[in-house]
Amino acid sequence: MNLLGATVWSPYMAGAGIGILLCLSLLLSNRVFGCSAAFTGVAGMIESLFRGRKAVEEKPYFREFPLRVEWQWFFVFGIVIGALMSTILSGTFAISWIPPAFALSFGDNSLTRLIIALCGGILVGLGARWAWGCPSSHGISGIPQLSLAGFIAVACMFAVGIGTAFLVFRVLL
Repeated sequence: MNLLGATVWSPYMAGAGIGILLCLSLLLSNRVFGCSAAFTGVAGMIESLFRGRKAVEEKPYFREFPLRVEWQWFFVFGIVIGALMSTILSGTFAISWIPPAFALSFGDNSLTRLIIALCGGILVGLGARWAWGCPSSHGISGIPQLSLAGFIAVACMFAVGIGTAFLVFRVLL
C-alpha cells in the first residue's frame, strides 16, 4: 500500500502521525504546534513598511511579542509544502480558483469566492488572536497537555463551525 500516494488517509493514522510529530517537537525544541503568531508578525511587518518599525514595535502586543521571523513561519511553510507534496504524490494536484464544492453550494462567481474567503480569513485571524491561539495550538497542542483553554477553545470552534454550517446550508441556501 502506497500511503504517501493515497488520496485519503485514515484519520487514525493521521492522528497518530500528528501525535508523534507533537512529541518530537516538544522533545527537540520545547515548542508546541501553532501558527497564528506568524500571521500576526507578517501583519506587523507590513504595517511597519507604512508607519515605520519603531511605531509598530511600540504597540503593547509587539512589546510582548517582538517583530521577528520565528519558528512559526517555518511551520506555516511546512504546512503549505506538505499539502503541495501530498497532492502531487496522490495525483490530485490541480490549480483551481473556485473549488468544485464551493461552486456546487455558492456558484462559480469569482467575486463571491473572493469576498467569502476574505471575510472568513479575517474572522479566523481575529478569533485566533482573541483566543490566544489558533486551532492547531489549542486543539493539537493544548488538549494533549490537558489545557482547560484548549478544551474550551475547541468546543467553541466546533459549536461556531456547526452553527455557521447550519446557518449557511439550511437557512441561507
